[in-house]
Amino acid sequence: MSRSRPAPRAFVVPPEADGRPWSRGDALVAAGAGVLDLVGFTITMQDDVGFVPVDGCLLTVLAAVPLLVRRRYPRLTLLAVLALGLLLNLTVPVTQHFNATLAVALYTVARTQRPPFVMVATVATVVCSVVRQRAWPLPNAIDVSANTAGAIMVLIAAAVVNYWHRDQAAKEQRRADGAVAEERRRIARELHDIVAHHITTMQLMAGGARANLDRDPEVVREALITLEGSGRMALREMRQLLDVLRAGDEVEEAPTEPQPGVGDLERIVAESCRAGLPAELDVRGAERPLPPSVGLTVFRIVQEALTNARKYAGRARAEVRLTYEEGAVAVEVTDDGDGGGTGFGSGSGYGLVGMRERVVLHGGTLETGPRDEGGYRVSARLPLAADEGVALG
Repeated sequence: MSRSRPAPRAFVVPPEADGRPWSRGDALVAAGAGVLDLVGFTITMQDDVGFVPVDGCLLTVLAAVPLLVRRRYPRLTLLAVLALGLLLNLTVPVTQHFNATLAVALYTVARTQRPPFVMVATVATVVCSVVRQRAWPLPNAIDVSANTAGAIMVLIAAAVVNYWHRDQAAKEQRRADGAVAEERRRIARELHDIVAHHITTMQLMAGGARANLDRDPEVVREALITLEGSGRMALREMRQLLDVLRAGDEVEEAPTEPQPGVGDLERIVAESCRAGLPAELDVRGAERPLPPSVGLTVFRIVQEALTNARKYAGRARAEVRLTYEEGAVAVEVTDDGDGGGTGFGSGSGYGLVGMRERVVLHGGTLETGPRDEGGYRVSARLPLAADEGVALG
């Protein structure tokens, strides 16, 4: 159901609330790089030529200004920094080449762009940094330092990118695990309510049988049959409840309202129509009572699918098809929208997690994905034991 998309490498920075395309952090980085380069330029020029060119100071400061928008426009920022740096190298007898501004600009490109562009940018940065107005007594040393600085920036950025992706993957895994745990707690609460219903029924049937034991044996017989079926069903539901809770999740207070089932499908289909998504219910096969947990699972699948169709399918129609099969019950929800179908790939994807948890609990299968003719499809099939077709619900 989820549409997989490659994780973007670039990080996008929204404009500030006052409309500026940079943040306070960007301004501090630009100012710090500019001050650091200006100090280094001043000291170097004073030692080498005995004076500090004003035009060189101006170009040094101007080269740091593009860093304000480096995270929004990393390529243009590096291009501007290289152009101003090249102009400085060609107009002033500079001996300092790979400065802080250039390092920040190249790092940002390596941090946000794809490897082919990063390699081109690194080569261009090294070439521009070694172009100078006059020959330097040790040109090889300058070339080596420029290449080394460029490589260091790229390697640092690559390490940061790798760490960032691993951190994001870990956070997403924690969110998914939290969603699974929350869904299991919800299922446990619902099953708790179902089991309580069966135990209450057993108590009432036992009391009725005892009251009619001497007066109406036939009534007692029917009560005992019902009691046996409810006991078998309660035992099965209790085992499922224990399976859900085996991970150690605590069961919260059970809800007081009855849990919904297949009998409530007409209601949620009607609610979907009133909410703006035309939908219809198609029931096929011989209708029969379903185990409460199975009916609840069918209801939750339809509820989740219709909810997401209303959010993401756009102008669409939906169809809910419930099929009673021999030994199983199948439910399918389809839409003909063009806005992302049931839309689990557009949101958090936790609706799909909940569906799968419920279906796996009953040993069923779940299929989801786009349809060839357009729209989206959610299909689940839940097997039934031989005696579950006549279970009380």
